[in-house]
Amino acid sequence: MFFLESYLENLMHLISSPKKMQELALSLKRKSKKISYVPTMGALHQGHLSLVKMAVRLGDLVVASIFVNPAQFGPKEDFKKYPRDLKKDKELLQKAGCDLIFAPSIKDIYPEGYLTYMEVEELSQKLEGASRPGHFKGVCTIVAKLFNLVQPDFAIFGQKDAQQAIIIKKMTEDLNFPVRIIVSPTVREKDGLACSSRNSYLYPEERTQAKVLYQALKLGEKLIKAGEKSPKKIVNKMRELIYKEKLARIDYIALIDTEKLESVKIIKGEILLSLAVKFGKTRLIDNLKLKAN
Repeated sequence: MFFLESYLENLMHLISSPKKMQELALSLKRKSKKISYVPTMGALHQGHLSLVKMAVRLGDLVVASIFVNPAQFGPKEDFKKYPRDLKKDKELLQKAGCDLIFAPSIKDIYPEGYLTYMEVEELSQKLEGASRPGHFKGVCTIVAKLFNLVQPDFAIFGQKDAQQAIIIKKMTEDLNFPVRIIVSPTVREKDGLACSSRNSYLYPEERTQAKVLYQALKLGEKLIKAGEKSPKKIVNKMRELIYKEKLARIDYIALIDTEKLESVKIIKGEILLSLAVKFGKTRLIDNLKLKAN
């Protein structure tokens, strides 16, 4: 059994055992301590660290998990080559104010004979779900398991993964998880490219051209602010801009509502301007949340 006092005296411990993580979390709950939680797959960047810094402001103890979840990768996706550097991640988390890392093994999360999966229907089949079948089934399953193990009062997600955050919020509401979902603003590089672990895959020319994603989003925002009401016209203008970069291949550009993730027929109210584009073998996503008159 883990004793809370030892963790409060010696911060930045790493736990790999799900059982021990849950024991500690329940011990904290009994002592009325608030847990702030940041789920990650490691390969940390400034976007992740901004979530940790927000978590520090919200809770008594900050937990970050590092787990590259195989259930959310498709058979032709990058699970095996996904970057992993636990030593570097631990150093970054400590500097950002994290108190504890939960880093379980695959066999501990998905033991032999594992059969149970979670899915938020309808929302999970759109945009990223349409391009990556089964992705959100894997995301929802791991997040539900991690919520049960970490017992957070606050869970912090990034706006860059906007669809994921919307789906997790819906799952949390539907299943009555006693956790508040916080969505933190997207952190960007100097040229506007959203921070992402997958940016490290980009070759120099791909990285240079990838800045067009944010430029396209800002173009869409400019058109909306100027009064453009036609989603088709906005998408076409954004598409023209992106395809000026010879290495870009558009998966989708979408203007959707922020609840049901349905395509809007006319620009009004709160909308999500979202896109996914490949440069070489690297697929990047980004979005802007906008309010139109």
